[in-house]
Amino acid sequence: MRVLVVEDDPGIAASLVLGLERAGYRARSVGTGREALAEVPEPDVVLLDLGLPDLDGVEVCRRLRSRSRAAIIVVTARGEEADRVAALDEGADDYLVKPFGLAELLARIRAVLRRVEPSDSELLRHGILAVDLRSRRVTVGGREVALTPKEFDILECLAADPGRVVTRQEVLERAWDAHWYGPTKVLDVHIAALRRKLGVPGLVETVYGRGFRLGAAEPGQDPDLGVR
Repeated sequence: MRVLVVEDDPGIAASLVLGLERAGYRARSVGTGREALAEVPEPDVVLLDLGLPDLDGVEVCRRLRSRSRAAIIVVTARGEEADRVAALDEGADDYLVKPFGLAELLARIRAVLRRVEPSDSELLRHGILAVDLRSRRVTVGGREVALTPKEFDILECLAADPGRVVTRQEVLERAWDAHWYGPTKVLDVHIAALRRKLGVPGLVETVYGRGFRLGAAEPGQDPDLGVR
């Protein structure tokens, strides 16, 4: 579990990193908002001070949330309600006012991770494919894929039991309606769009005369980002 401490005070940053490492986290610190936004690989948790020397912390929070699923906990001396509201509105998961104890910080981290991390029953995995049922988000090799509601429903139907052939009628009933009487061609259009967006050849297989199933999606298989 990687934690990024965004704090311009070297003493506070070092103390936080040491405490986090003793608690079993992999932690490092940066002193500016731009460094936080450039952090690779993406951390699991960000401890974000609002009083940064280059960018306003609320703006850093907004930018991080727009592109990252990391848990963001604001740790700052600013205790005014307006600051709390601004940070939470821009995507912060929690807000902790300095000074605070390490035990409380660790408890906040655990609580936030329980909220933002889906349980095993809410996360379907198949190789490099991950389907989060709670948030209805899909990633392929860590890359988030934007799907329409119908495309997500189709993928959920297939990912519930990878490798099993799901009949066309079953997909139609799950993604549309139990009494679907429209043209089945609409399913082919959505399947084609789903394949293109996932970008992994052979991931969604057609079993002629029967239906569809998920094929291989191994960790070493790179998504094909081209459009065909």
